[in-house]
Amino acid sequence: MRILIIEDDKEASDYLVKAFREQGHVADHAADGLEGYAAAQEGDYDVLIVDRMLPKMDGLSLISSLREQKIETPVLILSALGQVDDRVKGLRAGGDDYLPKPYAFSELLARVEALVRRRVGPRGEETHYRVGDLELDRLSHKVMVAGQEIVLQPREFRLLEYLMKHAGQVVTRTMLLENVWDYHFDPQTNVIDVHISRLRAKIDKGRENPLLHTIRGAGYMIRDGMR
Repeated sequence: MRILIIEDDKEASDYLVKAFREQGHVADHAADGLEGYAAAQEGDYDVLIVDRMLPKMDGLSLISSLREQKIETPVLILSALGQVDDRVKGLRAGGDDYLPKPYAFSELLARVEALVRRRVGPRGEETHYRVGDLELDRLSHKVMVAGQEIVLQPREFRLLEYLMKHAGQVVTRTMLLENVWDYHFDPQTNVIDVHISRLRAKIDKGRENPLLHTIRGAGYMIRDGMR
């Protein structure tokens, strides 16, 4: 998932960014309402997590403005204001869910996953990918090979997710650095080679026809090895 966290409390936002990234998700942060509003308009996010009390533009105004712009990205509101009237105002402003502070991250994660499952939007993005006997579920974070679950590290999961999302297409090193590592520098770094090697050892072990291919001089491709 790609998640935008709009939260002015640095300690709280650092915690959430770290926690979501450890789960293998892409998590961006905006520190005030105006910054968050601009990022939500420009970014391609699966869900927004919005604090209600923000500087420069409060959370409810931010959400209302997004809805007026026909931006239907699911929004989960986080707020210390947890009374019934507060929750009703948040939902009526265009929020899809409302979680009072303090909260448990496990519940927040479950609510975010539920919002993404329910989403019906113009992108219609897949949450489950399959290439041959390899299956990946973005929401449960499970990867199956021939019906057997394999364990991937968070970065390996994000790498595989990106490759499977573009199955049958050449994915360049620069594309991987920008979308999996969020790097914008020298594409000759060997960090990709290391992770590709680890991923290949897990998904192609014992295969006569591998799924993950190196396209010399271009990048990488994942495709059904039987085709």
